[in-house]
Amino acid sequence: MNPSPSRLPLLALAVAAFAIGTTEFVIMGLLPEVATDLKVSIPSAGMLVSGYALGVALGAPLLAALTAKMERKHALLLLMGLFILGNALCAIAPNYDVLMVARVVAAFCHGSFFGIGAVVAAHLVPANQRARAIALMFAGLTLANVLGVPFGTFLGQWAGWRSTFWAVTALGVIAALGVVRFVPSLPDLKAPDMRRELRVLREPQALIALGMTVLGFGGVFTVFTYIAPILQEQSHVSPHWTGAVLVLFGLGTTIGNILGGRLADWKLMPSLMGILVVLTASLVAFAWTMHSTVASVVTVFLWGIAAFATIAPLQSRVVHVAGDAPNLASTLNIAAFNLGNAGGAWLGGAVLAAGYSMPTVSLTGAAVTVAGLLATMASVALERRRPMTAVAEGA
Repeated sequence: MNPSPSRLPLLALAVAAFAIGTTEFVIMGLLPEVATDLKVSIPSAGMLVSGYALGVALGAPLLAALTAKMERKHALLLLMGLFILGNALCAIAPNYDVLMVARVVAAFCHGSFFGIGAVVAAHLVPANQRARAIALMFAGLTLANVLGVPFGTFLGQWAGWRSTFWAVTALGVIAALGVVRFVPSLPDLKAPDMRRELRVLREPQALIALGMTVLGFGGVFTVFTYIAPILQEQSHVSPHWTGAVLVLFGLGTTIGNILGGRLADWKLMPSLMGILVVLTASLVAFAWTMHSTVASVVTVFLWGIAAFATIAPLQSRVVHVAGDAPNLASTLNIAAFNLGNAGGAWLGGAVLAAGYSMPTVSLTGAAVTVAGLLATMASVALERRRPMTAVAEGA
């Protein structure tokens, strides 16, 4: 069955999300190869994850401001051009320092693309389907874990890690062509008024929502950054089978993304709290199951479901509390996801550098997720005491 015309723009956005998600996550599967080739330690190679995530966090508000007056489709294409350039630089990077800079360049498009893309996706469907539309766009991100990351890992192990970045560069070109062909120009989607958009930062609930994202998702990357060495050293999975386990994780993220979108459209905050409880439990369990090959693989699958079930609810929450000023808030929330990624990758590396074990890294990730759950509970309590002030009224 062919997709309906109304879904083609969402599918085009999902293809672009697939390309961006692949370059973000594939480095985790190639940490041992990159570390060996560039003669750096595993924690140092892990900082390439933090570098990318910080590039997203810094680039998101900057690119949001620079593209504020552009028509949304044109802005998306500009951002994809930056993505293609950054990944080509990754492929030719002669040393660690240049690779770090190239990762930051590629990352600059990320936050604004997903921020603008989420607003465009929500604009294309009725109000009661917005979380599902956002989830469909983010399905590209989850499919990157099912297909992009494992294939990139296999390719990098077989032909060298640089070949993976050349493949991602080509994928970026294909994604840009998809946006050109299928994403419509939306002249009625007015360019955001940045003065009004900035008012969202005066809304306590918006700031709490951003904190929920940093902490709620940060625990995932505290552990996932080091998934390849965990599987190979603790779970006794061979390097060639690591990609297969990542496929299973990716399948879990796909299920979680769909589930999270539906739960968010049903009951947003209760669902989000339940998801964070399950995510915490899976990280605690992984501290013990990582010593068993079978048990660790099962846990990784369940962990993937819980991890990506958070995305649509967290993104929907910040769009909701932003009222009619969603553009900057949506983009800042993508930055918040990646600030959590950067902090998580750094925290996991710091735990390892301090001489602690891989199970301690997993427990640390669980503690970060608990902090996200507490922030979510605080948001609910505040909303019960004091309803949100409408951003549109200049609060």
